[in-house]
Amino acid sequence: MGLLSDRELAGLLPAETHAFAGPIPTQSVSSDEFLPAPQTQRQRQVEARVRAMGDALAKKHGMTRRRFLTTASGMAAAFLAMNEVYGPLYGVSRAEAADKDTADARAKALKDQFIMDCHTHFLRDDTRIMGFVRQRQAVGKAGWNPALQGKEQTIEDLKFANYYKEIYLDSDTKVALISGSPSEIPQDWFLTNEMKAEARARVNKDAGTRRMLSHAIFAPGYPGWTEQVDHAIKELKPDSFKGYTIGDNTNKNLSKHPWRMDDEKLLYPFYEKLLKAGYDKVCVHKGLFPPSVEQQFPHLLAYSDVRDVGKAAKDWPKMNFIIYHGGYRFAGGGKVEDAWEQFEKTGRIEWVTDLADIPSKFGVSNVYADVGQLFAQSTIADPRVSAVMMGQLVRGLGADHVVWGSDAIWTGSPQWQIEALRRLEIPDDLQKKHNLKPLGAADGPVKTAIFGDNNARLYKYEKRQALATDRIAALKSEYEEHGGQRSNLRYGYVTPARV
Repeated sequence: MGLLSDRELAGLLPAETHAFAGPIPTQSVSSDEFLPAPQTQRQRQVEARVRAMGDALAKKHGMTRRRFLTTASGMAAAFLAMNEVYGPLYGVSRAEAADKDTADARAKALKDQFIMDCHTHFLRDDTRIMGFVRQRQAVGKAGWNPALQGKEQTIEDLKFANYYKEIYLDSDTKVALISGSPSEIPQDWFLTNEMKAEARARVNKDAGTRRMLSHAIFAPGYPGWTEQVDHAIKELKPDSFKGYTIGDNTNKNLSKHPWRMDDEKLLYPFYEKLLKAGYDKVCVHKGLFPPSVEQQFPHLLAYSDVRDVGKAAKDWPKMNFIIYHGGYRFAGGGKVEDAWEQFEKTGRIEWVTDLADIPSKFGVSNVYADVGQLFAQSTIADPRVSAVMMGQLVRGLGADHVVWGSDAIWTGSPQWQIEALRRLEIPDDLQKKHNLKPLGAADGPVKTAIFGDNNARLYKYEKRQALATDRIAALKSEYEEHGGQRSNLRYGYVTPARV
């Protein structure tokens, strides 16, 4: 059960079967929390170019188009198509797409890069958020995937097993943090705090190393929330805590307990409790609240932007506040065109620029931006917006205060997002006009910090060398030797193509 009604869901199509299975998404994909934006003209152009290049190059490589598009050369072809449509924002050569050895050599050179993704999800088995289950049932009944026919579908069939595969085997991610989301309805929590702790223990035991970290969700104002925090600290020992100032993000119509980060009566005792227990990180969901959602829930606007971040950070200098999605407003059913229009007129983008300005306005150095859907959604809709927002965050917060999070696996394996940031550069004209610095090489200091060093510092992650020889490394090596490949699937809903 999510924000969308049965009538709204009836007008959508399952992404698994109707979204183009290219290396990079070519249209917005949503869960059943918000309506996905229709595919734009430029996204259709990218898709057409990827299909055409895929057909031509697949023949050269002696394989099907679908298989080609799962290779390093196929990924390169997708970024070539993006450059043709949006301009030269991504570092990619035609040689990579045309020559398998060239593409493989580049991928091999970067595969050991330390990627620490502190923003990932899967759903619990008994979830009421049934969109993914209903979608797989429909796929089976329609006969599109014979493996799903006559088989009862559960979240476990898709979520944990697929999460493990797409995070650890299909991407260069080395360490992942499993997150969650609260709800006024207990069963609508993505995962309970206990489930996240169990997943962490399961993965780390299997790996023999610290491959997974986990959040504990805190929900101010909910009945018994302080007792739950005490329980988490004593029994679950999460790696950090995460909260949603909007209250219930899944069922916004039921949200009864929104809160502000600078609420001295409600939140400040919580921060004090965490510091006394040895915790110095609070992760907070912000943004994903476009004008269309504001019209439905205007009373939640003040809790979704970043107006409360600065005072909280100044009042609690020993606490690090990590703002998820970088506060980006226009994902979650919004339009990237609105973000670009704002930027062209004012040089600012809600609420990302506001977040970037906090250190200078409040004199603080304890505010961080997780990129999350800020990067995932804008990259596939208008990478100029991605480039500008990354540049503003680096300029305002510092390259050492922007952290990697993919919000996977909603949009499939995060490898396409990793490749997008590795290749992305801010165009020269935008750098000069808006005083933005280059993002630099894939393994340069800025991207190296964002991909892993900043999260490693925050979470005191030190034993990276052990990851090269643990069980997951061995499993991935065997998986690749036997021809393992990404599915390029996305999970959720897409808007039907215009006729």
